[in-house]
Amino acid sequence: MADRTLRGMRLGSQSLQSEEGVEFASRQRAQYRTTDGEHFEIVFSADAELPDTWESPKSGQEGVLLAPDGTPIDIVQGEVKAARTHWDMLLERRSIAELEELLEERLQLLRERRGTAGSERLGA
Repeated sequence: MADRTLRGMRLGSQSLQSEEGVEFASRQRAQYRTTDGEHFEIVFSADAELPDTWESPKSGQEGVLLAPDGTPIDIVQGEVKAARTHWDMLLERRSIAELEELLEERLQLLRERRGTAGSERLGA
């Protein structure tokens, strides 16, 4: 078997396709600057909306988008909604009185399972 090795091109080293007839997508370059003054460029599709901030590939710091003249673009902060908690969503469906009633029903069911009713539990 050793004498029957595959001969030819190395896998993955070269493509057999030519670039003839290939149309590359239009691109745009965006420049960013970190707080410590590092400049870096990121290539995006021409129709992509440029993000206001981007993480530097070298330092990992967050860079701010620069205008073509080199000045930082003002970041417009949208209205930040407070996160809805489980309690908030529960209160949208039920009132406090309904929740107290459900709690008592569940506690009663658990007490019956244990074999202790309401007054017996108090030790009377």
